[in-house]
Amino acid sequence: MRPDILNPLFAEVTALKGVGPALAKPLDRLGLDRVVDIAFHLPTGWIDRIPRDELIQDDVGRTIAITLTPESHRTSAGRGPTRVNATDACGNHVSLVYFGGSSGWVKKLLPVGEAKRVSGKLEQYGQELQIIHPELGEPGEQFRDREAIYPLSEGLTSRRLGGFVEQAVERAPILPEWIEPGLKAKREWPDWRDALVRVHADPADEKARERLAYDEVFANQLAMALVRADTRKRRGRALVGDGSIRAMLKLPYTPTGAQSRTVAEIEGDMAQASPMLRLLQGDVGSGKTLVATMALLIAVEAGAQGAMLAPTEILARQHYETLRKTLAGLPLNVAVLTGRDKGKVREATLMALASGEIDILVGTHAIFQEAVQYRDLALVVVDEQHRFGVAQRMLLQDKGKSPHLLAMTATPIPRTLTLAQYGEMDVSRLDEMPPGRQPIETRVISEERLEDVVNALGRHLSDGGQAYWVCPLVEESEKSDMAAAEARAETLRTRFGDRVGLVHGRMKPAEKDSVMEAFAGARTGVLVATTVIEVGVDVPNATLIVIEHADRFGLAQLHQLRGRVGRGGGQSNCLLIRGNGLSETSRARLALMRETNDGFRIAEEDLRLRGAGDMLGTRQSGEASFRIATPDMLADLLPCAQDDARLLIDRDGGLEGDRGRAARTALYLFERDSAVALLRSG
Repeated sequence: MRPDILNPLFAEVTALKGVGPALAKPLDRLGLDRVVDIAFHLPTGWIDRIPRDELIQDDVGRTIAITLTPESHRTSAGRGPTRVNATDACGNHVSLVYFGGSSGWVKKLLPVGEAKRVSGKLEQYGQELQIIHPELGEPGEQFRDREAIYPLSEGLTSRRLGGFVEQAVERAPILPEWIEPGLKAKREWPDWRDALVRVHADPADEKARERLAYDEVFANQLAMALVRADTRKRRGRALVGDGSIRAMLKLPYTPTGAQSRTVAEIEGDMAQASPMLRLLQGDVGSGKTLVATMALLIAVEAGAQGAMLAPTEILARQHYETLRKTLAGLPLNVAVLTGRDKGKVREATLMALASGEIDILVGTHAIFQEAVQYRDLALVVVDEQHRFGVAQRMLLQDKGKSPHLLAMTATPIPRTLTLAQYGEMDVSRLDEMPPGRQPIETRVISEERLEDVVNALGRHLSDGGQAYWVCPLVEESEKSDMAAAEARAETLRTRFGDRVGLVHGRMKPAEKDSVMEAFAGARTGVLVATTVIEVGVDVPNATLIVIEHADRFGLAQLHQLRGRVGRGGGQSNCLLIRGNGLSETSRARLALMRETNDGFRIAEEDLRLRGAGDMLGTRQSGEASFRIATPDMLADLLPCAQDDARLLIDRDGGLEGDRGRAARTALYLFERDSAVALLRSG
């Protein structure tokens, strides 16, 4: 249960003075529903103001704060501005300029003869000084020398939000210290509440911002350390394979060094009594499926069952087919179970699973429903880890006696972010491609040459090839993506008829699967799609992908999309169609895509180019993002927070000591409190 001391921070935002239903809406658009959200809504910049008693020429180009008295109003003809002629205490003149709106409103705002405190950027216009749309101080209010600039939404001013921030910070209690004293002294960090006050008062205060970022990262790493400690204390079972089944496996190629190394790491983990918790990162085509197969065979050799979980039905069936072919002739039974399986077929699968006749089960989330019982589940492989939440993972854990877990992802993630998102897991990287796999040739083409691209597509189809055509992100809306995809599919159908299939995010899963299956079975030649194909089926015959408005996509996404081709033996091509007027960042992205096929290098560069964008957001990882810590801070703070969290758990596993209890408060403050339930006593 949340400590009472935090309750003032977790009150609804309407508890703040001045926040009624009208202002709650723009705050909601910013994700500011509670007082704590406003307290952690940190400024992104600031305005420095120079307080002046007199207007001086040297201040042109600077933001000043000064008391002025309006002397007259001048309204321009038509849609011209309204000018207010005003003077300072020494009789120097300045024009206060307002564009748009009625002159009546300006006269009400600045009545003649009534002194006002005014702030804005002083400019030179011809022979006279002017301030465009100055801010006006409330009666008796002094402008701050440094004012924070906050991210805003329509209906909210920076000053109004600043007033709510002040109230939120006032509600912040003094909390016990959870940072190790030596680290705090070394870094010269203030106390938690002091840091919060300081960062809002002076957004340039790096120590205060760094302290709050560390708190957030520390709470995250502590939660992960608790998950890890809980996993380690669970008694699983050691799985030691005798190698007899693996020796029968006839592979048409030699595994890469990275594959062999990773299999050895997994084998070492599975031989321990505490359950394995390992993340396998591998770029598209690096051979993750073979590593997973070897892990499943170790489980079968040890007399247990293995399960493989895929994010979609079509992908589950593809994994099943791959395993069935690879393991053909071996003394074991592989089966598949998805939501589509009904009646007698499903019953037979469930009975065979419960009796132990099925050694390896492949499927979607249907494989951990209540009705599904295993005789002896000892290993779970999860494909595309970021599609499955912690809750689903716990359900799987309950299906066996704390089975070993191998999670896989094809999204190359920079090392710092891997640590942030999967800190409770050991990580293996497949950083080597199988021999003979050709790099995908990537070209960047201007949208003016669209006709040439369509002609090239025609030649590709005539030669018996298949192609993906990915439509642009028009804006952050599925609807507009869908419209773009529908329009493009229509255009291509006028040329290629019913050889063109269409798939987008608004389709029902069964409908989507049917279109994908038609493409996989070569009954269609072109698949027009939105980004739903990022994680999808293997179609070895699809050796061309066209990505429209490639400049609108992030690097990691472009790389994922490109990975849809190049799955067969021949040369594959990726055409990136760009718009005109590219930004420097877009140029750099497209140049890198042309230059390299290395997903890990692309991921690192993506992080550098995007900075504190949505790299940590849900779109990238499926995990909760950090509100305060930015990716460039993570590189510095993560290792330190991870060591500190582990040390604390080692010394005080139940978080019962003074610092341990303070750390519990941090878990609640940063909403990582689900980890508190995992605490062991003593």
